[in-house]
Amino acid sequence: MNRTRTLMALLLLAGLLARADAAPWVAGLHHLTLADPVDARPMQALVFYPANGQVRNLRIEGYQTRVAEEAPVAMGRFPLLLISHGNTGSPMALHDLANGLARLGFVVVAVIHPGDNNRDHSRLGTLSNLYGRPLQISAAITAARADALLAPYLNDGKVGVIGYSAGGETALILSGARPDLERLRRYCEARPGDADACKTHGVLIADHSELAPRADPRVGAVMLMAPLGLMFGRHALAGVQVPALIYSGDRDQLLALEHNADALARKLPVSPDYRLLSGAGHFVFMAPCDAEQHQRMPVLCKDPEGVDRRYIHRSLRSATSAFFGQALGAPAPAERSAALAAPGQPQAQRNP
Repeated sequence: MNRTRTLMALLLLAGLLARADAAPWVAGLHHLTLADPVDARPMQALVFYPANGQVRNLRIEGYQTRVAEEAPVAMGRFPLLLISHGNTGSPMALHDLANGLARLGFVVVAVIHPGDNNRDHSRLGTLSNLYGRPLQISAAITAARADALLAPYLNDGKVGVIGYSAGGETALILSGARPDLERLRRYCEARPGDADACKTHGVLIADHSELAPRADPRVGAVMLMAPLGLMFGRHALAGVQVPALIYSGDRDQLLALEHNADALARKLPVSPDYRLLSGAGHFVFMAPCDAEQHQRMPVLCKDPEGVDRRYIHRSLRSATSAFFGQALGAPAPAERSAALAAPGQPQAQRNP
């Protein structure tokens, strides 16, 4: 019976992917507020989810996306994914991936990391940032599962984490990695010119010495894009026992492959699916830019000759959907959820 349900789920996912350009849902957008575990102050998250409703163009922090804001959630049971953005970044930089995954049946919670986002850099180079980021993702998992709009439509399985750049480090800690701070110090002593990784010369500011790395047992799979991995040797990664999908560009101008994505691919105890994009740089994983963005932030928008960011994102969306669908269970629309549910399992009900 379990094998039958699994087969049905995978067949359903294959059908959804085959119809990706005519997905059965639109992307809803929900604004979620929760408490930052580091200091109990309010923090924000943007939630993209499968919805029924009229979409409109919405510009947030300079990024334009098409969503049905606060629309009803589509009927069904859907896997939960979390996104952790890069240092001084914004979850809207990854809106293209989040929006596409929502249309394919995933609920995607993209947190805005306090003290490490495009408007607030106050925690850069601190322990509260390194160890606080995973705590913030864990708090967002709890908040989503308690949210009145979202909770009735989430499946009860494991969750996935998508990490971009420093968000990859966050995802690894959540899945069991334990950073080696001495490893970072040695790296920066040997390579002081790495301005991005060594702003504090390899010594993190101990602003919250009570914090420590904390894995979240609810995390069942991770997807890493151009991940930061300097603090992780084989011993530090030994606790990561979940499947991983890793993407990186072979012309990453910020993170040296041999010390980051390549090293993680070699050292993770569960061999990951590692995909290296020819000619691509660090910023190719950010959403394709419109004309206004090309003018405002050309360094983030311009790709090397021959690199098609839009094509890469279509492929990225498809591969990410397939990876998490297999690792976490496929999205189950209402017409199929009864067939996929265990006997006696209650079905999701629409919010009144």
